[in-house]
Amino acid sequence: MKKIILSAVLLLAISIVYAACRNSQATNEKTANTTAQVAEVSNNKETRIQVAILLDTSGSMHGLIDQAKSRLWNIVNTLTTLKYNGKEPVIEIALYEYGSYNRYKGDYIRQITPLTTDLDLISQELFRLETGGSEEYCGTVIHRAVRELEWGNLKSDMKLIYIAGNEVFEQGKISYRTAIPQALERDIYVNTIHCGNSQTGIRDLWKDAANLGKGKFFNIDHNAKVRYIETPFDDEISACNTKLNNTYIGYGEVGNEMKIRQVQQDANAQSISASNQAERAVSKSKAAYKNSSWDLVDMVKKDKSKIAELKEEALPAELKNKSKEEIKAFITAKDKERESIKTEINELAAKRQAYIDKAMAEEENEDDLGNAISQSVISLAQTKGYSVE
Repeated sequence: MKKIILSAVLLLAISIVYAACRNSQATNEKTANTTAQVAEVSNNKETRIQVAILLDTSGSMHGLIDQAKSRLWNIVNTLTTLKYNGKEPVIEIALYEYGSYNRYKGDYIRQITPLTTDLDLISQELFRLETGGSEEYCGTVIHRAVRELEWGNLKSDMKLIYIAGNEVFEQGKISYRTAIPQALERDIYVNTIHCGNSQTGIRDLWKDAANLGKGKFFNIDHNAKVRYIETPFDDEISACNTKLNNTYIGYGEVGNEMKIRQVQQDANAQSISASNQAERAVSKSKAAYKNSSWDLVDMVKKDKSKIAELKEEALPAELKNKSKEEIKAFITAKDKERESIKTEINELAAKRQAYIDKAMAEEENEDDLGNAISQSVISLAQTKGYSVE
């Protein structure tokens, strides 16, 4: 009996030592992975414009979400007008919702997307948002965005948080007076967009939060419908957009799915207005619209050596059983076609914008989510040494 007990104790001891070794190994691997991620960020020499949009999705904010859907591509197009030392920065957008009826981890807050260049993903997630709930913890959502997102560390990076909502700013366990200084330590500017009148926004500390965050304080009518100016060029741009989609060559497991998503986001934009669809098409003609994870043309632009690594099963039907040279020639032709279409869209976009500018000069410019973000982006960009086209 004693031998059995001793054997059991010995086995238990061995198990504990083995588990400790495994845990130590896992910790080391985790540390190594974290270090690699930090190194990847610190070695990134591309200037980035990073925008985190924090949206109140409580019950009264349906109009705000509609404005976010309506103004996404207008905001993107504003960002694409910015250059740093003559170069186009990488544009990344993140989304959070707060005040949701779903109690995400106890605080009604959810990171919808991390900072990403995948603009179709941003559009898709905006159109999936639902409203309902309460408990709007502004300080907590700012704190989480600062800590959770992979912010750049170059002096030329422009890093912005926009928080939109309508309740008292000081709610929850983490005060904005704690969260906003954490943002400023990382050179992240915090802008507030109060949905309601100015005096209420001041009383409920939205202006104080913006002042503390070295950002801008805005008031918008979140229930107002975004007004679009239709132009004679919208239909032509839409036709170009259809041709542009035909230059995308999906590859890998998600290629076909992502092409479907691309068309779906076109339809989402169109469901709002023809003008909004034109705004999206213009965004797709810019360098900020990147899809190297599923489109062969963008993949090769990013890294030409990837052609050699392509496996037969990853190829779309039209490229199966083709030689590497034939595949390369096909991609090159599609790239040339795409650039020609983009040039056409940009020429039409310039005429479209001139038409819109003239029309807007003759009427009062209404405040909404898109205008608030665009105005403050341009203002900060100029102080950071960016040029504006």
